[in-house]
Amino acid sequence: MDPLSASSLSGTIQLAVAPVFLLTAIGAFLSVMTTRLGRAIDRARLLEAAISDDPQQRAMTIADLAVLDRRMLLANRAVGLAVASALTVCILIATLFIDAVSPFHPNKFIPGLFILAITLLIASLTAFALEIRISIRTVRVSAHLLRATPKPASNWVRPSPNLDTTPPQANKARPQEEHAP
Repeated sequence: MDPLSASSLSGTIQLAVAPVFLLTAIGAFLSVMTTRLGRAIDRARLLEAAISDDPQQRAMTIADLAVLDRRMLLANRAVGLAVASALTVCILIATLFIDAVSPFHPNKFIPGLFILAITLLIASLTAFALEIRISIRTVRVSAHLLRATPKPASNWVRPSPNLDTTPPQANKARPQEEHAP
């Protein structure tokens, strides 16, 4: 069978579709990770510019910077691993086409490339999960702040989108129409 026949190329293109979807997912993941990395960098720059001379405040700021440094390291690692995974997927797609159209058949590399791409993606997602864990653990609102915050009035009812949004207290202040018997 001719390697450049329409049916042969059609089959190769069908085989390449799944890795292309994986490549798209990795691209979306990279977008999320680079946004998180950028926000951590911006926050670190802000904290570095605001280091106080007060020893206690300075120590708190340096502790925050240490946490941000760890988050940036993990986010950067996740980005690097995701890029390596995406490049491996690209090599996998190229290998599929080389196998289909050339006399050289590197098909024995295809499973290894796929396993490598998935392994790199798993490592990237693990670094991402660790970065999120650190982020959530360090950004919790302190319990003493929550206790000091006044609670909303108990008679406030969340309005329905179709109803008047005036709080119940304001509704009581409106004059009521008297109904004749």
